[in-house]
Amino acid sequence: MKIILASRVTAVTDSRLAGVRRRLRQRAGTLLESLIATAILGIMGGGIINSINYGMFTMRLARENARATQILLEKTEAIRLYNWDQVTNAGFVPATFTALYDPQTPSTPGVVYSGTTTINSMTNFAPTYGANMRQFTITLQWNTAGRINHTRSLTTLVAKDGVQNYVY
Repeated sequence: MKIILASRVTAVTDSRLAGVRRRLRQRAGTLLESLIATAILGIMGGGIINSINYGMFTMRLARENARATQILLEKTEAIRLYNWDQVTNAGFVPATFTALYDPQTPSTPGVVYSGTTTINSMTNFAPTYGANMRQFTITLQWNTAGRINHTRSLTTLVAKDGVQNYVY
């Protein structure tokens, strides 16, 4: 009987050791799983932050384009107010101009738009009417975040007597 008792004690000790080993493996597994989960969360967090930054940059570009459109329309509307003598006077319409992204805060202008205005005679029209037309081209250039150069332009025609050849 002593032999049987000794084998039972050995079996009980082996099962306790197996349980301790199993618990140690489970603890080590949870540590490794925690490290992997932390790495995955870090990668996902970096991706989310980059997505937010890209969205903000895209919104900035859209706002700058909208402001460029406003400046082009503002200059075009100013041309509509000129009479024919002012349009044909070489020094009346400024050749270059600058505009700010936010004119309300000149101390921190943000993006600065540089523009040019060119006036061309219309030689490709019939000689009788070509002398009474001018082509205005307004070009804007600006730089986004010191990296991306943008250029936009608008072209319009101006006739001496407007659409009709008489004045009311």
